[in-house]
Amino acid sequence: MGRDSIGSTTPTRRDCLKYTGTAVGCGLLAGCTSTGSSQSAEADDDSSYSVTIEPTGEVTFNSVPETWVAENASWADMGVALGMDKPSAVVLTDEYRTWHYDDIPGLSTSKDDMVSLWQDGVDNELFIELDAGVHFIDPNYMINLIPNWEESDVEEVSEQVAPFCGNTSFSTYPWHEDYPYYDLYEATEKVAEVFQRTDRYEALEDLHSEFLDRVQQRLPPESERPEIALLSPASREPEKFYLYRLGNRTAYKHWHDLGISDALDDTDIPSFTSDRGTIDYEPLLEYDPEILMFYTDKHWTRSDFQDTFHTFLEDHSAASRLTAVQNGDVYPAGGMYQGPIINLSKTERAAKQLFPDEFSRDEQLYDRQRIADIRSGDI
Repeated sequence: MGRDSIGSTTPTRRDCLKYTGTAVGCGLLAGCTSTGSSQSAEADDDSSYSVTIEPTGEVTFNSVPETWVAENASWADMGVALGMDKPSAVVLTDEYRTWHYDDIPGLSTSKDDMVSLWQDGVDNELFIELDAGVHFIDPNYMINLIPNWEESDVEEVSEQVAPFCGNTSFSTYPWHEDYPYYDLYEATEKVAEVFQRTDRYEALEDLHSEFLDRVQQRLPPESERPEIALLSPASREPEKFYLYRLGNRTAYKHWHDLGISDALDDTDIPSFTSDRGTIDYEPLLEYDPEILMFYTDKHWTRSDFQDTFHTFLEDHSAASRLTAVQNGDVYPAGGMYQGPIINLSKTERAAKQLFPDEFSRDEQLYDRQRIADIRSGDI
């Protein structure tokens, strides 16, 4: 969706939102965190309240935001899981895999009204046009990863529109020295505090804990759980791959919850997130992972994935020698990002892919209606 579809600029929310910590200044610099209050949510009067989200620090809201922007699908899914409408914008809408909402009653998968912030760069005027009540985006992300953005641009949007108060918990970056990471549910709790929906957060956390307990009780012993290589194919007929190592960030939560380990753990091959490099079939043949999981550019059905990737690999002179290809153990891994709902969906799918003897393909491992109830406030 182009910027012209957003509409004209409306009055800003500067009167409704303000910074109270050290967000402007040290808190915006890479590796530097706020010295704001360590208290997570603090009411200042009958209507205003404060939330601390590192690395920004403490942010005060005079009213609950009604519209919002998320950096990626992780933060978008957190708000949606709490019953909010989808965000007005994310950096890249294509990376928000809403197909995970297919079978949640009352939850649409549509992104028709959502704006991609990235349009050959990110224009700060777009933030002004969107006029959101909060931006769940780490200001460091904007300064370090978005071309031509400087601290002054973050300050301008923060003052004219609303604060940047996200956390890049889903991955690691070179500028993450001493970075204050949140895990998935710690970040979700922060979103819940901003939207004043902590009761729904607590219900979601209980749902996730119960789900995980049931799934983990059915898993085979740790010694019998597989190792995987997590790759992103560089094309539909890949000759090289971007390799992701199973780090401890939220992007890999479901793998760790299932006790899955990294097939290349004992190698010195770096992750794509650290050096943006690629690998070809030579190291894959050397280490021969038993299972290959592919991050892909879209949602692939099982049959389409097989017809596209597995058929190519079977006919490839090098790829066909891989144990995973010979055994048919090449699977779609979806995308990197996940909040509470997407995490449940990704964990369920991974359990069925990797443990077919324990979990049947048609089995539902979590209660879709319960998610709908929590979203609607029926706790």
